[in-house]
Amino acid sequence: MDRLIYIAMTGAQQILQQQGVAAHNLANASTPGYKADTVAFRVVPLVGDGAPTRAYAVATTPGADFRTGTVEKTGRELDVAIDGGAMLAVQTKDGGEAYTRNGRLALSADGELKTAGGLTVLGDGGPISVPEGARITIAKDGTVSAVVDAQGSANVQVLGRLKLVSPPDDGFVKGGDGLFRAKGGAPLDADPAAGVTAGALEGSNVNPVSAMVDMIGYARQFELQMKLLQSAEADAQRATQLLAPANG
Repeated sequence: MDRLIYIAMTGAQQILQQQGVAAHNLANASTPGYKADTVAFRVVPLVGDGAPTRAYAVATTPGADFRTGTVEKTGRELDVAIDGGAMLAVQTKDGGEAYTRNGRLALSADGELKTAGGLTVLGDGGPISVPEGARITIAKDGTVSAVVDAQGSANVQVLGRLKLVSPPDDGFVKGGDGLFRAKGGAPLDADPAAGVTAGALEGSNVNPVSAMVDMIGYARQFELQMKLLQSAEADAQRATQLLAPANG
């Protein structure tokens, strides 16, 4: 019974965490380039004083589902779908470097290329600045070019190339901000073979129907854990009654 209480208690706690992950994934089902969060659990014995039968259900390192989402044409000149498994480098608010598959780009008020979330997009030479009144084109290899209408279409300026990186062998680590970083935190080198598809966006790889089914399943599992705890409590009460000295 002791083992039952610990496993049911911690199991219920981790199921709530799973349900939170499923809810977060469902909320991002329409976020471009979003990669679904994943979580796994294992049972470990309790170390320290106490019965050796006690065990906990604990979460392993959170991960992400790297399957590619559906790519759809948008026709918007600042939309890019990153080809293959590469990622786009961005500058985080603390000045570090992180990576994303969300290719919905925009221009800031001062002409700097940003993500839809306001992060600076990094090029091969740092941030990419766009001249005022310029029309942007993004080539297959990520080269960003601009044509200023007043100068004529023959005057094409190459502004830089999007920094695209490919995941290392040990993969990326997904942060709480939804961005990916290399293990160790060091910036990755640009992958010259990586490319993009301009005028298109990769959608989220979350299946809303599957996420809803998962949430229903987690709710039922949580209910089962609660019933196990109630059963253990009832057994303990009956045992107490049996062991209690008779009155009289």
